[in-house]
Amino acid sequence: MREAPPQLDLIPLDGETRAWDEFVNRTPTSTFCHLAGWRDILNDVLGAQCLYWAAADDSGEWQGILPLVRVRSRIFGHYLISLPFLNDGGPLGSAVARQRLVEEAVNEARRQCVDLLQLRTRHAGGFDLPISSRKITVRLALPPDPQTLFQQFSSKLRSQIRRPLKEGLAARFGPEQREPFYEVFARTMRDLGTPVLVVFGVVYRGEQPLAAGCGFAWREEFELTWAGSLRESRSIAANMLLYWSFMEHVIGRGARIFNFGRCTPGGGTHHFKKQWGGDDVALPWHQYVRAGGVQTTPSPDDPVYSWGPRLWRRLPLFVANRLGPRLVRFLP
Repeated sequence: MREAPPQLDLIPLDGETRAWDEFVNRTPTSTFCHLAGWRDILNDVLGAQCLYWAAADDSGEWQGILPLVRVRSRIFGHYLISLPFLNDGGPLGSAVARQRLVEEAVNEARRQCVDLLQLRTRHAGGFDLPISSRKITVRLALPPDPQTLFQQFSSKLRSQIRRPLKEGLAARFGPEQREPFYEVFARTMRDLGTPVLVVFGVVYRGEQPLAAGCGFAWREEFELTWAGSLRESRSIAANMLLYWSFMEHVIGRGARIFNFGRCTPGGGTHHFKKQWGGDDVALPWHQYVRAGGVQTTPSPDDPVYSWGPRLWRRLPLFVANRLGPRLVRFLP
């Protein structure tokens, strides 16, 4: 006779975040997206309602966690996302705990009549939910030293990296690069028609920042989450030096995987990332869609929302920077 699965109680996360982060740190499949600090960022900065649950057994020991964030607007709809703006953050822990957390997330979505519940994960969890495959990431294995990696690249790619170096461009890293990063990133996102979320390596010509990126190191993997370059720098391939410099830098920090971040399969960004020799990795995001709800989160590729990027590109930079933080809190 098969033994019944243990009964698990769901506990909302209170102000004690140490236990949460300890659980994240000792779970092999966790990512930086699961850390409790994101709750403070999403709540305090963006005003989002955060539902962070832990699944505990009869002894009170945690068996799983799930961060969940409500994003609601009259224009874009009503969503529960785990986690907005990031590529992961779905249920974490034992199979029984993850199933219990997913069931409660679906129940919450039904109670609140949300348009879409989206659980962003790297691994298919066996849940009885449809999977969205519209996004992938590209991951590149890193050798112990940068020169070995450099020699693995094609001659064309090596030439593209050398060109900005010959033009006198140089990369700098550290927390003091936040403001230069934002200067480049805000202009890049305005040109792409996208509001900026947050405000750290930067490529300079002299003292002028031309390309910038921001990412997260977790165990032996580094994910370059946001990156951009000024249009006027593209003829000298500042963005190529940016990516190469990040690879050099994180190899020195012990990273063995470079994650290029999510992209749409077959798109221009996907082709850019693939040229470095990495492998495509699916992002199987589990979804629950209510009757009459939306099948995915808003995208500039969707004709329904294509007017937004076109309008945003026309805004003066100072206007886009003022409006962006107010608007982005309504985007999932």
